[in-house]
Amino acid sequence: MQELSEGPTTLLPAFIEQRWDDYTAEQHEVWGLLYDRRMKQLVTDGSRVFLDGAKVIGLRHDQVPNLADVNARLSRMTGWNAVPVAGFLPAREFFQCLSMRRFPTTITVRTREQMDYLPEPDIFHDVFGHVPLHSDPAFADFLQRYGKIACAARDDEDVVRMTRLFWFTVEFGLVREDGRTKVYGSGLISSHGDAANALGPKCERRPFSLDAVFNQHFEIDHLQDVLFVVDSFEQLFAAVREAEERVTLC
Repeated sequence: MQELSEGPTTLLPAFIEQRWDDYTAEQHEVWGLLYDRRMKQLVTDGSRVFLDGAKVIGLRHDQVPNLADVNARLSRMTGWNAVPVAGFLPAREFFQCLSMRRFPTTITVRTREQMDYLPEPDIFHDVFGHVPLHSDPAFADFLQRYGKIACAARDDEDVVRMTRLFWFTVEFGLVREDGRTKVYGSGLISSHGDAANALGPKCERRPFSLDAVFNQHFEIDHLQDVLFVVDSFEQLFAAVREAEERVTLC
């Protein structure tokens, strides 16, 4: 397994530099349209942890995030950094980055024609969808512990189980807050259609348990028909500690 350095900008050859000044006016405008459209729903249906996190890391509706500015705020709170990548990393390298509180972040901006659907992540999914949660200490600890376990999982069956845990929490997680079910997973935060489905009548919302998640199959190419609701992010940390005891590690 390739070793990662401790520095925030020299992790892997796959990591690149974000040339923020190269973003065009059109790209900033697309970001703003996406931001405003999602926030209209998320003010009501988004986890307060996401909403607070978006503020404290300095996300703005009028410009694509500058990761240097985001990280200056984020690292002081939880030690996490969003680090730019040119594309997908192999799974174990991705998980290893998580174990070091480094979140691989795509820095491209979707086109105006792709605003409603994009098959691969872009900076809106990665930074708007994921990074605000990294400012929360409980979620930050959960994600780092998850990365350590996932990159050390030895058996194929355990890799599948850990993938399901990521999918039903980090990507498509729901949380109970203020007597309501709200969205926090990045796939829900960044997508109006997925979030509306998650809170609508066609999605079965089940209480979160590690066994239930480990045994729940999912498909990535359609709206989800089963999702899981946690009572708090402390529950996620307890679940990942339990997973560490049950997964065969290298």
